Amino acid sequence: MASITKSRAACLIGWPAAHSRSPLIHHYWLRQLGIEGGYSIEAIPPEGFAEFVQHLTVHGFVGANVTIPHKERALALTTPDARARAVGAANTLWYDGNELRSTNTDIEGFVGNLDASAKGWDAAGDALVLGAGGSSRAVVFGLLERGIKRIHLANRTAERSQALADQFGASVRPIPWDEINRVLPQAGLLVNTTSLGMHGQPTLDVDVGLLPREAIVADLVYVPLDTALLQAARARGLRVADGLGMLLHQAMRGFELWFGQRPQVTAELRALVEADLRGV
Repeated sequence: MASITKSRAACLIGWPAAHSRSPLIHHYWLRQLGIEGGYSIEAIPPEGFAEFVQHLTVHGFVGANVTIPHKERALALTTPDARARAVGAANTLWYDGNELRSTNTDIEGFVGNLDASAKGWDAAGDALVLGAGGSSRAVVFGLLERGIKRIHLANRTAERSQALADQFGASVRPIPWDEINRVLPQAGLLVNTTSLGMHGQPTLDVDVGLLPREAIVADLVYVPLDTALLQAARARGLRVADGLGMLLHQAMRGFELWFGQRPQVTAELRALVEADLRGV
């Protein structure tokens, strides 16, 4: 790995460049590990994205995160790994020699957060995943990679859930949205990948009382930090994994690729980001 210099920096590329917690996370790790580096937000419109990415080093960066609306374009402009190809989007770019490579760290963010929050989750049996968008593809890939044999996939648009089943094979079983309650009693893991329950969005109407007593509930939403789904799961005594944990864990791989050291998700970092999310 190349030596670390003062000019070593990464960035988040998006349009519009909404307020992101990524600089807060990466600057925390840079301080903790004593690395002289930087991380900034670059607001790049779609028409300027290709030029910016293809000349990333000229702009002073050793790598980048990519967010809406550039994730699919980033896949086409780089050399993606199997994870990025499976998800159909790239969110992390880095140089391997002169080659600009890409991956999707949502997968390891999701899995890493479950490992930290609910040890042994991968022995839970059937999984029920709600939603069939890009986040769902990352979740399904991660579940299959960890050996989950049967994934029930519920989405309001049947064509989208069927497309994921066609992509990932017989282990993924699409079900109509109105059959969620039928599957809940056999689901050892429930994952919400939809925006339902997010601030400003409709609530997610799922009866966690139908889940087995040892079930685990994961929600990718992190605004609010404690969704109604997670509150209901905790009230039943179920183990949970929240969206903020996934956000923190997905950032680790990029940092290691850019700055040469693997960071850790600590209670102090989580408290720092929580305070920022709450506007404290």
